[in-house]
Amino acid sequence: MNTQNANQEPELIDLYQKPEKIYTRSFSGLYRNLRLAGGTFLFLLFFGTAWLNINGQQAILFDLPARQFHIFGTTFWPQDFILLTWLLIICAFGLFALTVFAGRIWCGYTCPQSVFTWVFMWAERVTEGERNRRMKLDKEPMSADKFLRKAAKHAIWVAVAFTTALTFVGYFTPIRELVVDLTTGDVNGWGVFWLVFFTVATYGNAGYLREQVCMHMCPYARFQSVMFDNDTLVVAYDERRGESRGARKKSVDPKSVGLGDCVDCSVCVQVCPTGIDIRDGLQYQCIGCAACIDACDTIMDKMGYDKGLISYTTEHQLAGGKTHWLRPRLIGYAVALIVMIGLFFVTLNNRVALELEVLRDRNVLYRTLSDQRIENIYTLKIANKDHVAHEVQIQVDGFDGLTISGETSLMIEPNSVAQEVIRVIAPQLDGAPITRPIEFSIISSKPDLGAIKTESRFMIPSR
Repeated sequence: MNTQNANQEPELIDLYQKPEKIYTRSFSGLYRNLRLAGGTFLFLLFFGTAWLNINGQQAILFDLPARQFHIFGTTFWPQDFILLTWLLIICAFGLFALTVFAGRIWCGYTCPQSVFTWVFMWAERVTEGERNRRMKLDKEPMSADKFLRKAAKHAIWVAVAFTTALTFVGYFTPIRELVVDLTTGDVNGWGVFWLVFFTVATYGNAGYLREQVCMHMCPYARFQSVMFDNDTLVVAYDERRGESRGARKKSVDPKSVGLGDCVDCSVCVQVCPTGIDIRDGLQYQCIGCAACIDACDTIMDKMGYDKGLISYTTEHQLAGGKTHWLRPRLIGYAVALIVMIGLFFVTLNNRVALELEVLRDRNVLYRTLSDQRIENIYTLKIANKDHVAHEVQIQVDGFDGLTISGETSLMIEPNSVAQEVIRVIAPQLDGAPITRPIEFSIISSKPDLGAIKTESRFMIPSR
């Protein structure tokens, strides 16, 4: 028995290691410009759409208390939930197809977490300086200059976070009214809660959590690996061309000293928002933002080497093979997307402005009138999902002699639900079944809508 090993203290391994703060440096390049243009478009879309009005109605407003969802002049109701289902499935399959084709490019360019993180990092550079200056500033003791710089940074963070929260809440509460209520201090408790909640969430996620959201909290980072194949477009380092790494003068031919094109400057690591070294191979932390590509291409330009040491490529291409762009899995996703988009538009096209629901009175199954006729009572709920009023005629069918007692014409106001109690009378029917099927119809004054029909039952006393 080895007494030395037996007496040795066991090594303690901390299962949680505090993440080191990532200091990114500034860079420029094609993909940065593309991301900047895309982010600007998304910001204009998010912050601007909330202020658009169509026919006196906010362009996009999810009115939860009224259970109405106004989207660019069309009002959707909970009954239209099937459309939301189709839309979510389409988005999911679209993301799957994009991942199979180009990896986590969604994360790098359009994910809100990434977009707002870049904005918050910009605020850091503006107030605290470039990478080396920020690193030095954090190590310095508190001073007036450090306090002012930190305060300015956090002020910008809070301003961006609050504006984001205000806009987001403005999609659920009319934003113009919300702003007026804020200025007058007349905001209700729930409004204050959600404004504070989303301000803190944006401030915390983009200011502090940042890459931790992408690496540990986002499920997409975990299941993306099962969707990649050797033909998926990813950010990758060309090891055959870059190795061996090493510093050298610009005038030195790297082959003459046994070096590859990588000068080991680590700029690709310094610009990475998740702090990884892409030269170690594909990692789940990589969000496909191409910051390392822009940084490396800049260094290659300075050294007089060809660009593309780090590039968007595939495993097959890196190994010297040919990339197969059309492959069964990608084709399958494309076919599924086409089918689902087609079904979505068919469902949307078949959506009618009026909807009828019939509830039979269960307290009184039937009533026998003085002339021995049978009466059943029904409650009709008619939803008008249009932006104009509709006048409708109520009809009932099923067997001979059915009549409606009372008014059969009804005006339904726009974006509202009308409720009408009607009495249906039938002649005495000896020997008839206890219940008979009947059909209610509402016919709008607009002939293009046609008749909206719903079935029910008519109760008859047993003889």
